[in-house]
Amino acid sequence: MEDKLELELYTRPTCSDCQDAKKYLSSNKIHYADKDVSKNLSLEEDLKKISGTRIVPMFAFYKKGLFGKRKLFKHFIGFENNKNEIMSMLKK
Repeated sequence: MEDKLELELYTRPTCSDCQDAKKYLSSNKIHYADKDVSKNLSLEEDLKKISGTRIVPMFAFYKKGLFGKRKLFKHFIGFENNKNEIMSMLKK
């Protein structure tokens, strides 16, 4: 299962799109790591480093590279506008 993608979801509790994304992922039993940027300033910095912005939700897909090191594979900002592509990534 080395090719399996890992999902990290950067969110804020006040973001309705974030809550919709988490509800959808949970109801479809899709595993993800919830990164609430309001609780941890270093997560906010990670969010800006990956996406260049502070906009949430941000979906970051990782896969294992050489020697087991994780590499960012792809990221998306927003749920509704990217839902089909996100679901396609999760099926890989």
